[in-house]
Amino acid sequence: MTQPSGGQVAVLVNPVSGRGAGARAGRVAADRLRERGCDVRVHQGTSAAETVALGRRAVEEAPDALVVVGGDGTVAAVLGPVLDSGVPLAVVPGGTGNDLAREHGIPLGDPAAAADLVLDGARRRVDAGTVTTADGAVRHFVTVLCAGLDSLTNERSNRMRWPTGPARYTVAVYLEWLRLRTRRYRVHPVGAPPLVQDGYLLAAGLTRFYGGGVPVCPDADPADGLLDLTLVQAVGRFRVLAFDRRIKAGVHTRRPDVTTLRSSAVRLEGPAGLVAYADGEPAGRLPLTVEAHREALTLCVPA
Repeated sequence: MTQPSGGQVAVLVNPVSGRGAGARAGRVAADRLRERGCDVRVHQGTSAAETVALGRRAVEEAPDALVVVGGDGTVAAVLGPVLDSGVPLAVVPGGTGNDLAREHGIPLGDPAAAADLVLDGARRRVDAGTVTTADGAVRHFVTVLCAGLDSLTNERSNRMRWPTGPARYTVAVYLEWLRLRTRRYRVHPVGAPPLVQDGYLLAAGLTRFYGGGVPVCPDADPADGLLDLTLVQAVGRFRVLAFDRRIKAGVHTRRPDVTTLRSSAVRLEGPAGLVAYADGEPAGRLPLTVEAHREALTLCVPA
């Protein structure tokens, strides 16, 4: 359904997303919406944490739509109050991964076109996810949670001071590959027997993509109320390199050494303290309970 022109729109900008891309995209998006007759109020902090607090305040003002300019982590950080309010969410990609936008065909690299979806797009009900840690803390996510080689690589990259830029992640991948070892995972899906398996990568996806377009859960449906789980079993260090190519092509789930299943909720157990990441951000350490909430979010998408 096409939305009428005008209306009150809150624009939340994470200035540190995408190494400054978020701030630039926010200016373009806000200008575009004003040109089209919207009453625009921009909320931009000086840090990611302040921006999230401003986002909560913006939702309390009950705008006709909340436009989040940033990456998947910024979207997830304000998801709690958005879900409680029912305010429609629009995304202007300004992060490094932008996998929620990629999943739903939201324009990448064109903030004005992404902002236009507030007025010209359809409003689709999609799933949201929660992660609950052993101490009861709850975090929302919108794409994929992972625990294993990929989350450890993220953790190492975040600790590194050199090199800077994209090369830092490449070096982190290599260092984790050198110390690669399999781990025993215990997966407890709702309504099904537990799965105990050795592997090096476990992902639970609402959507197909993580890491900037890698289809780790290639058959995920973002509105079916289910998590798609992908577990890559124990393989040798050099076979991991071949698996990396298959994962990027989205054909890895055809392999007999990849286990997949679907469930609305799972409890994930593994080595004590193994870190999990969701939407590119730390989500807690195993054990965790992960849940999909069907059609909990109203998202502005291409018509």
